[in-house]
Amino acid sequence: MKIQSNYKTSCLSSEGEKQPFKNQTAGIQQRLHDPPSLMRISFRRINEPYIHLASVQAQLHLPSILRNTTSAALVILLVFASFNLSFGVRYSPRLDECSPIGYLSGTDSNCNTEHDSECCKAGETYPQYYCSPPVTDETSATLTINSFAEGGDGGGQSECDGNYHSDDEMVVALSTGWYNYGSRCLKTIRINANGNSVLAKVVDECDSINGCDANHDFQPPCHNNIVDASPAVWNALGMSGDDVGEYQITWSEA
Repeated sequence: MKIQSNYKTSCLSSEGEKQPFKNQTAGIQQRLHDPPSLMRISFRRINEPYIHLASVQAQLHLPSILRNTTSAALVILLVFASFNLSFGVRYSPRLDECSPIGYLSGTDSNCNTEHDSECCKAGETYPQYYCSPPVTDETSATLTINSFAEGGDGGGQSECDGNYHSDDEMVVALSTGWYNYGSRCLKTIRINANGNSVLAKVVDECDSINGCDANHDFQPPCHNNIVDASPAVWNALGMSGDDVGEYQITWSEA
């Protein structure tokens, strides 16, 4: 139900006859003392009135630029929101890759070079990533080798369970985007490579943000598409010799 107030404004002359206002200014002054004429009140539900702002603006004869201020502000807010969302994710479907959010400066250090691990170097910069490519039934990735054992090139204990894992265990670490704040911790993934398919458990994050410190054995941040696997995984895939180190694979959630 809509209730509309529509009072006609008029004045009396000295003879008692109704006469229209002589100018617009007097009309506006009268309207300011006559609140019901400024608005139309509607009821969507009982006790839920809303005011037709456009009606108020029109009756006050506001310039059109002022009437459009609210709309313009809303458009600007939506544009800024879209920029913030795109910056937070930084994933480009057209390029099918993530963009770095920054670069980490390296320092001279001595790291464990087992399995030909790369050490950070002074003067070098290393890309940092929050995101990884989308996970599909056959997610493309680079398989690398890592020791999760105490004293190995993997650094400290695994993040998912706080333990070390021997080189005989079928375990892996995933890049930060795929690790997804630990949502895949202790879950099993399937790795396909060299004509073979094996299962391995996620126990750690291959940190794509941080690196070049003691917690990361002074190694650079991982790239955003890494499955870092124990020697047992490589052996199960039937790979040895020159094949061990980096190998293009596909993986999926088991």
